[in-house]
Amino acid sequence: MNILVLQGSSRDHGNTEELTNLALVGIPHTSIRLREKHIRPILDQRHEPGGFVDVEDEYDAVIEAVLAHDFLLFATPIYWYGMSGHMKNFVDRWSQSLRDKRYAFKEALGQKQAYVIATGGDQPHIKGLPLILQFQYIFEFVGMPFAGYIIGEGNKPGDILQDQRALSAAKLLNERLKAPLA
Repeated sequence: MNILVLQGSSRDHGNTEELTNLALVGIPHTSIRLREKHIRPILDQRHEPGGFVDVEDEYDAVIEAVLAHDFLLFATPIYWYGMSGHMKNFVDRWSQSLRDKRYAFKEALGQKQAYVIATGGDQPHIKGLPLILQFQYIFEFVGMPFAGYIIGEGNKPGDILQDQRALSAAKLLNERLKAPLA
């Protein structure tokens, strides 16, 4: 199983990144920091006669990485009770990929598994659930199996190390992902 992490955080070494790294200790994977990619916001041309026009940015390269992996881990801080802007901008562009003749986007995503790791403050185990539901609906829409999620609590960098529930869940995910390697 080859794993791709789509890291939606807007800072280095934050709680989301730290929890994701703990879940993937000893597991080969590729990681893309969306904040380091130039991905333009969507210009919605779904209903234009010519459809979407090509966009000069790094989105296609990220989508090609997505399509080359079996297990997609969406890692995002919970910003204002939703996914980060970097992650949302990326997912919004899927409307373009759904109509791109180069990809059988829905069919390809249907062969993958999606997992979400999200961290935040202000009772994230409760208030982060709508974010998980949003991801579930997104994955359902594109036919991608949703393999699960971890919600962690942390505000300042390093706070995640106090959330034993999230740390235990990360350890379980690590064991699960290592099982096919054995």
